[in-house]
Amino acid sequence: MASGVTVHDEVIKVFNDMKVRKSSSPEEVKKRKKAILFCLSDDKKQIIVEAAKEILVGEIGETVQDPYTSFVQLLPQTDCRYALYDATYETKESKKEDLVFIFWAPERASLKSKMIYASSKDAIKRKFTGIKHEWQVNGLDEIQDRITLAEKLGGNVVVSLEGISLHYGN
Repeated sequence: MASGVTVHDEVIKVFNDMKVRKSSSPEEVKKRKKAILFCLSDDKKQIIVEAAKEILVGEIGETVQDPYTSFVQLLPQTDCRYALYDATYETKESKKEDLVFIFWAPERASLKSKMIYASSKDAIKRKFTGIKHEWQVNGLDEIQDRITLAEKLGGNVVVSLEGISLHYGN
């Protein structure tokens, strides 16, 4: 069911900037977004970039020690969001980077919020062409452990995420 919600041009620009990894100067790389949240506008008619809810590549190692944990902390506990997370991970064979589209719908969000975000998800997904990984998350217990994201990215062949080794409980 479509909600009639539109996607603001800035959201599409941010997605395209994150998706295309063109060779850049070190200064440009620092400005690249590692993670960002999107929300509905106050009138619930547009999906917009949420102000001040992003992590830049240049912040990693400076103000952000672990980008994944910092990203999880950006998520509101009582409302829904859409997010893009640029995951850096290693398999036994190679290093990889993939964008992950996340639909955050925590248990404590209102039913109205869950309904409008769920019905508007296709609008934003249609604009995010080429996304290989999509993840609906309904609570911190599902997202806190980086192993859950690693499994979405490639199962137990993923050996590290954001430079942190993973230990699967086998």
